[in-house]
Amino acid sequence: MAKTTQATRFLDKAGVSYTIQQYDYDPNAFKVGLQAAAAIGEAPDRVLKTLMANVDGKPVCAVVPSNAEVSMKKLAAAFSGKHAEMLDARTAERLSGYHVGGISPFGQRKRVPTVFEEKALAEPYVVMNGGQRGLQVKLAPADAVKALDAATANVIA
Repeated sequence: MAKTTQATRFLDKAGVSYTIQQYDYDPNAFKVGLQAAAAIGEAPDRVLKTLMANVDGKPVCAVVPSNAEVSMKKLAAAFSGKHAEMLDARTAERLSGYHVGGISPFGQRKRVPTVFEEKALAEPYVVMNGGQRGLQVKLAPADAVKALDAATANVIA
């Protein structure tokens, strides 16, 4: 497994301090984020998943705890929209440049507006996908928000 990805290059270029954590990715896991949390021994609310969606027909990215569900109503409101829906896997992969299960908010092929679940900011650190299945980056949540130029909002159900 490569330890250098588009995501890690993005973080390096942004001057963000992070550490890498690797685990055995299970493509058959019911919830990939929860499987990652268990595999690396972290609390599920500290391991964040990256979701790709559309708000009023425009692509967006949402970063939320792996044990939470996104509220489409709250997601739309976070981007001053009326309607939100998840992107299909193929579109998410095409826009992000990553495979489902390895989608990172960092270094995406097409940079889209991003919202970071505000509750995650209370954590001393978070763990997020590093741009490859089985590769996670551990960093300060404020550093992630700054590097992504992300909005913060309550977007979970």
